[in-house]
Amino acid sequence: MSQKPQETALSNCPGCEEPLEPGDLFCGACGYDLSAVPAAPQDHPTIALNVPAESGTESGAAEVRFDRRAASDEPGGPAGSGGSAGSGAPGESGDFELAAPAPPAAAPASAPDPRTPAGEPLAATPPAGTRVCVACRAGSVDTDGYCENCGHAQPRERDHMEQELGSVAAVSDRGLRHHRNEDSFAVSTTALPDGSPAVVAIVCDGVSSASRPDEASAAAASAANEALLESLPRGTHPQQAMHEAILAAAEAVNALAQEPGRAMEHERHRHQNAPACTLVGSVVAGGLLVVGWVGDSRVYWVPDDRANPPARLTEDDSWAAQMVAAGLMNEAEAYADERAHAITGWLGADAYELEPHTASFKPDRSGLVVVCTDGLWNYAESASEMAAAVPADAHQRPLHGAQVLVGHALDGGGHDNVTVALLPFAVEPQGAGSACGTP
Repeated sequence: MSQKPQETALSNCPGCEEPLEPGDLFCGACGYDLSAVPAAPQDHPTIALNVPAESGTESGAAEVRFDRRAASDEPGGPAGSGGSAGSGAPGESGDFELAAPAPPAAAPASAPDPRTPAGEPLAATPPAGTRVCVACRAGSVDTDGYCENCGHAQPRERDHMEQELGSVAAVSDRGLRHHRNEDSFAVSTTALPDGSPAVVAIVCDGVSSASRPDEASAAAASAANEALLESLPRGTHPQQAMHEAILAAAEAVNALAQEPGRAMEHERHRHQNAPACTLVGSVVAGGLLVVGWVGDSRVYWVPDDRANPPARLTEDDSWAAQMVAAGLMNEAEAYADERAHAITGWLGADAYELEPHTASFKPDRSGLVVVCTDGLWNYAESASEMAAAVPADAHQRPLHGAQVLVGHALDGGGHDNVTVALLPFAVEPQGAGSACGTP
């Protein structure tokens, strides 16, 4: 059965996009049969509008839809008969009805936690004050440092420590090879009886071959710092105060060996001996630079004016230092020996007779005091190497300078724990001669 060709409402030819005239049955450019173009589908738009919320509306906006009324609802019969409503022809207008707002969609179900095996309930949120796992953020951490939910080992507080206090700053890091940080430090400020400031930095390195070296270094740093904060305000000379502080630190480490059962409880795999550590410290007070040490941690002097030479202010209590002092080996040979870092002095109940070393200097120029463990100076051993590693603005930004030095050790391999404290030493432009020694 033949069909009557329908006039098209297209404005351009579907084949060649040539403009069309009303009533065209074929395209004048390409001959496209316009009667074969299918009629446009009926349009039933749904438009969401935001209108003021009515009472009882939770979302703050009612959803309104304008739906074209179905042709079967028109008076006069089925679609296409009678009036123009529902014809679907482009450009024609139709009647619309207001549809009721759609019911609110149900809230989406929460996605399962991918870290929890299927079928297992999520761990309950730990109570306030409980240490939460850094991995799953759900389980609490037990006394051994592991998450009770996912079993993940937690980073220790001492793996990386930083502190800045006025003009003194310190940074300590576990390094890249050790399983824990056995270094410790303490920095503080106080005032002398005349009101002038005193700045303190103590750095301790636990002896790894001993039991509980991390506890030994922490106890020694804390005890020495407290002793200095007590004696300096009383007017004790800084060098004498440093000597007394080292003795107080030794007593604190010795006391650890007297705690029954602790060594076996902490270090079942290790031969049990007394906890031990080394100590090095510096006090800047009253125009003096005082250093004290036992062991192989060091103090360096780096002038602000790098045209002046730097200096090392301590001598190691070590096998290598003894060989050099006795004239049996030069420094390069001694420190190349595998016994170089064997210490001959330390704090601990099984130490030889304790001989605290102290020295006092009165610099005639401004500079920076670098107090560090061998985890740093192994990568900048000579005074010139240390000065080259210290940033030029470290006297103005001591914390940043300490961070850079720790990074220097990590970049070099990070074979040991790394700890460094920086104390800027300021001198008035006119200078002041040397009293006890000039770095």
